[in-house]
Amino acid sequence: MSTAADGSPAPTLRAALDAVPAYIPGKPASAPEGVTAYKLSSNENPFPPLDAVRVVLDKTLDVVNRYPDMASVDLVAAIAAFVGCDPANIAVGTGSVGILGQIVQATCDAGDEIVFAWRSFEAYPIVAALADARAVMVPVDAGQRHQLGLMADAVTERTRVIIVCSPNNPTGTVVHRDELEEFLARVPRSVLVVLDEAYLEFVRDVDAPDAMAVWRAHPNVMVLRTFSKAYGLAGLRVGYAVAHAPVAAALRKCAVPFGINTLAQVAAVASLEARDQLMVRVDSIVAERSRVVAGLAEQGWKLAPSEANFVWFPLGADSGPFAAACEAAGLMVRRYGDDGVRVTIGEPEANTRFLQVCRAFAPR
Repeated sequence: MSTAADGSPAPTLRAALDAVPAYIPGKPASAPEGVTAYKLSSNENPFPPLDAVRVVLDKTLDVVNRYPDMASVDLVAAIAAFVGCDPANIAVGTGSVGILGQIVQATCDAGDEIVFAWRSFEAYPIVAALADARAVMVPVDAGQRHQLGLMADAVTERTRVIIVCSPNNPTGTVVHRDELEEFLARVPRSVLVVLDEAYLEFVRDVDAPDAMAVWRAHPNVMVLRTFSKAYGLAGLRVGYAVAHAPVAAALRKCAVPFGINTLAQVAAVASLEARDQLMVRVDSIVAERSRVVAGLAEQGWKLAPSEANFVWFPLGADSGPFAAACEAAGLMVRRYGDDGVRVTIGEPEANTRFLQVCRAFAPR
């Protein structure tokens, strides 16, 4: 029996929770007096909502006293039309991380295994631990890329899920078409392969795979995407999966009832309808990424190529001083212990200031 701090009996909680790592969110923006603060710690879109999205949000406020459509029918139809599949192949959730939880609930019993690269998205070991599943972390290589061959080697009879994050958060690298197909040829059909494409819209690498084509060709593949990054709806929490019908149905069974609120549903639909305008914004972020990367290269930095809306600095013991210098300049960045620091591409002014900070740390 558990006991409270005063020694009295307390409710018994699952022992597996002791192994659940904490998710550490990006710090909010703060700066010395007189200095504009910028938050570059959470990979958020720096642009405010489009006018078309604001209009539907304003209209929908009148009905927030009612429950949302639990099946998200209009949203599912819009996503299916956008990606070119049947609505039966779509499952939605509270951001891609919400769907990750649904995936693990649908596939893993205690002791089953989930394989993914490391370092990668922090939520992966969390959702594994919550299910009392075993997280099998395969290190990224010296170029900060997935080692897909080693990930295939790591598959055992207890493996239920493999997650391939491309672009990888926080390293920004992508897997390539040929290596992904070679990897999939080695993975048993009984293992679900999740292609996590949260940062898809920022990819410009011509060798990156067409995930929808990969999904159509492989019955054990599913695609995971979000409206949080490129679409700028991080605060509304909407993600979706494209999966073969039995898997999609299982994901829907594991969804929290009424999980996607009405405002989120209409905003996501409006964002798909205004995608051309949104992609103009995405292109401007990619252009800023190119400017930052070129500036860093000029300073002497040799970093892995990023196809996302952030840049990764594998600084080791220098991670702390680097993050502290950024914070002193009013730039909140995301430190990952002594592994490195991830910096989001933000407003042009923030990016320019960041390059100034980087100069003092540039390799000599």
